[in-house]
Parts: sequence; C-alpha cells; structure tokens
Amino acid sequence: MKARIYIVCTQIIVGMFGLLGTSAAIATDYDQLTNLFEDFRQFQEATLHNGFPDYSNSAVADKLQGLGEYKEALNNIENSSWPVWQKVDYHLVRAEMNAMEFQHRIQRPWSRDPGFYSMMGGDAGATINAPKFFEPIFSLLGFSEEGPTMTEEQRRSSPKLTLDEQHATRSSLLAIPGMYKQARLNLTEAAADFAEFAIRNLEEDQGVYEELAERLTKNHPDLASDASRAASAVHEFREWMLANKDEMAPYAGLGKKNYDWWMHNVQLSPWGWEDSNRIIQSEYNRIITFLKLEEHRNRKSPNLPVTMSQKEWADSLRIALHHVVDFMRDEEIMTVDDWVNPEDYYAYDHGSASDELDDSLSDEFLPENTSIDTKVRQREILPGETHEYIGHMLDYQRQAVLTKSPIRSAGRRFNMGSMRLEGWAVALEELLMQAGVLDERPQRGRIMEYLMNASHMSLAIPDMKMHANEINLAEARQLCAEIMPRGWSQEDERMVWFEMQSNLRNPGGFHSNVVTGKAYFMKLFREAAQEADTEFVIRDFVDDFLSAGTIPMSLIRWEMTGNSDDVTLVTEEL
Repeated sequence: MKARIYIVCTQIIVGMFGLLGTSAAIATDYDQLTNLFEDFRQFQEATLHNGFPDYSNSAVADKLQGLGEYKEALNNIENSSWPVWQKVDYHLVRAEMNAMEFQHRIQRPWSRDPGFYSMMGGDAGATINAPKFFEPIFSLLGFSEEGPTMTEEQRRSSPKLTLDEQHATRSSLLAIPGMYKQARLNLTEAAADFAEFAIRNLEEDQGVYEELAERLTKNHPDLASDASRAASAVHEFREWMLANKDEMAPYAGLGKKNYDWWMHNVQLSPWGWEDSNRIIQSEYNRIITFLKLEEHRNRKSPNLPVTMSQKEWADSLRIALHHVVDFMRDEEIMTVDDWVNPEDYYAYDHGSASDELDDSLSDEFLPENTSIDTKVRQREILPGETHEYIGHMLDYQRQAVLTKSPIRSAGRRFNMGSMRLEGWAVALEELLMQAGVLDERPQRGRIMEYLMNASHMSLAIPDMKMHANEINLAEARQLCAEIMPRGWSQEDERMVWFEMQSNLRNPGGFHSNVVTGKAYFMKLFREAAQEADTEFVIRDFVDDFLSAGTIPMSLIRWEMTGNSDDVTLVTEEL
C-alpha cells in the first residue's frame, strides 16, 4: 500500500499532518477515521536502513514527531453525533496511538530489550521482525501466521528458489550483520532480565541460520554463505550480551506509575496496578479454595489416567473437541454456525501425520519433560483445548468474518488485545465447566480445571511484582514454582521461561491481563444478567460479546450496555 496523507472533511484540512503549520478544521465523517487509521497503520512500520528496520535515535525521534501529528488529526475529528459503535472505533484508534507513544517514550524495546533483535522470540514480545524483513527466511523455514506450511521432511530438504526468491532471501540475510551492529549502538538502557531471555532466544536464532546454510549449500551455495555470516553475526551479538549483562540495569519492569498509564490509556481499563493486584490476589484465593474443595469432594474417586503417547493424546483431543462443540450447541451457550468444524483445529494441531501415530511412550509426556499445561491436559484435555480451540481459534475464525468495522477487523497491536482475547478464553473454561461440560467425563476433571486456573495465577502474581520492580526474573521464576500447587511448576522449565518472557516483554504484562480480563468479563456478565433478570439468555450475551470484536473490554461494555464510565483516558504526560 502506498503511503497516503488523507485530507479530512472535503479536503479542508490541508495541514492535518503539520505540512502547513496551521490550525486544522473539524471533520465529522466516519470514513475519515477509517482512512486515518489505515494511514496510521502504515506509518507505524519502521523505515528501512541498509535493508533492516531503523530504530536509531533520529529515526525514533522522527516517529514521535509524526505520531503527534496523527494524534492532532484524530483530535480534529468531531464524533459527538456518531452512533456508539463508531465512537467506540474512535477510542480504539486513540488507544492505539497512545500505545505507540508508550512504546516510543517508555517501553523503548530497541533501547532496553536485546530480545527485540531476535527473530524467534516474537510470540513473547515486540521484535524487530517486520514481516517484509524476515518473511523470506520464515518462508524457507515453513512458518506463516496461519501455521506450518511444510512437513518436517520438506523443511529439512534442499530448496530450489526462483530468481525473485533468491533476491529476497539474500536481501534479508545480508541485512543481518548491519542490524546487530546498530543494535549495539541502540541498546543504551538494556536490562539484565531482558538479556537473559535474549541469550536463550538468540541461541535458537543462530541454529536457524546454521540450518539454513546447510539446506542451501546444495542448490544455492552463495546464499548458504550469506546464512553462515548471519549465524556468525548472531553469535557475536550473543557473546557481546554475555560479556556485558552484569553491567545492565537490574530490573526491567515498567514501574507502577507507567503500568497505570498503560492500563488507563491503552487498555482503557479503570484498574491500575493496585486494583489489578487486588483482583489477582482475590482470584488466587478463590481458585485455591475451590481446588481444595474439589479435591476433598473427589477424595475417594480413582485417579485420572495419564496420557503417555501421541496416539492417546490425539484420540482424546478429537473426542474432547467434538464433545465441547456439541455441548455449546445443545446447551445454547453460544451460536455455533454450520461452518464450525473442530477438525480444523485437530488438523492444525496434528496435521496428516496424526494417522501414523502409535501407542509407544513419548519422551515429551514423561513427568520430567512436561509443563504445567501438559500435566493438566494429560489427565483431562478438555479445559485446556477448549481454551485454545473455542477461546482462540474459533474466536479468530469469527473475527475473520466480522464486517461491521474495518478498524476492528484489522486486529490489535501492542498487546492491546490481551485482556479481551485471554480473558474470554480463560473465563470460557470455567463457564463451560459450571454449565456442565465435564459432567459426563471423569469426576476429577474439575480438579484439572482449577489446576489450570492455578497455573494462570502462578504466572500472573510474578507478572505484577516484576512490573512493580519488586522482584527480578530469577525471583519471579522461583515464585511461580512456589505458588503452583502439587509442585507442577519448575523454575527452569521451558514454559516458565517463555511465559515470564511474555509477562516482562509485553507492556502492561500478559498474565496479569489474563486474570483481570476474566474478571472484567464476569463483571459484564453480572451486569447484563442483573439488567435482564429472568429474561437473561446466555447465548445472546456471549454472541453480543464476541461480535464486538477484539477490543478493550470497557469499549465492549459501552457498546453492549451504553455505559461508558469505565472508558478511562488519562491526560497526564508520559
């Protein structure tokens, strides 16, 4: 998409981006908001310097100046006569502009977080991996946003690239050494906890480039050499971090004041750090209490069998997926469209290889190798996979057909969607359990659901303390292990490292948003139920909630109830 500067309200605002330095006129057309948003999305992308995204001080300063002009243009759109859903979109755009400002003034990952320059750590926080920068490499690896694009055998083969593919791959690979040279200059505020994550992630990055070099040697030896040089650049950057980590800042959290600003101005939540912490502690008390009650209730029931093979896992997954979809349809929990097919998720999770699985023991299911989630799913797979399939995949599928608003259908950036996405998925687990989805399954399955919830708590509590700069990463991992029941968490297990990375590298945390998002869903549920009283219909409520899209919870509440008193926007400067 070519860069554009939109002229708002019949081309009156000639200087909307400061081009003329004059006062802007007022626009009232909703289309001008969508145009501004589309242009703003393109503006967010980093400019390229020598083939890689530029986050030098001058480049960042230019972005901040341009952002101010976009915010001024937004302020000059008059929305008082718009319907609520359009006003919601206006605040959604405003919140995203606030998020970008927060990233550039406070979070500053290019200056504070060495993991920003990792290719493989993107699921756990912001990275430099602009799609057009790493896309050729991801393609060779068989990765895409929709999931794997090739089998393991194909991924290990020697590819034959077209001339265009060769050019694109070379451009990406040749940019890597220069990117890490700039990274050393940019990282003037690096924190040691961020470096700990980066050291782990970059070891994986190096292995990826080495694998690429090996795969390209046969048909494209020149590209193989480029990949080897990229691997060397990653190695040298990693060694630089190892040598300098002890001199970096001891804490990496936002601090309570910045956490509050993020929650109020980006998540548009009425809850800052103190309120969020109280909610999380209260939910932790409730979950552990109910867990113990379920354990007592089922103290004479037989233990659940433990899945130990891929074949058992695949079979139990398929049964659980069909069961939960039938349950939601039959019990009228939410509208289940005719196109809903749990086999979509099954195929995504297992692929065609699932038919070739056998009953032999799998190393990944041995007790010493399993994460918290796996331990739960080995015993009762339904809650966790309901979270992933209904809570996420089906949610994304529904969003793909959302046509009400181009702004909402564009998806959220800057971790803005975490409260809605994860809050809904976690709330769904317990909602369905209380509605009876586990009633026909082994009795101890309810215990597993509370253990799943306890795992969220074991991650959310350290999340809050890290962002308050009360504990460091090592202490957070220890705390996670201490407060997870049954000893089902170990401070050095892979999942704990990844989830703590998600907590610390995302603005406003991650698992704290999981818990407060669930709390806000329950608040909205209660308000809707009280308002409708005996006329309350769960299916209608859930359908209305999901149809609002992936937006801050207070905006969903505004649209569903007409009440905007939770839509907070603080005007204090960062």
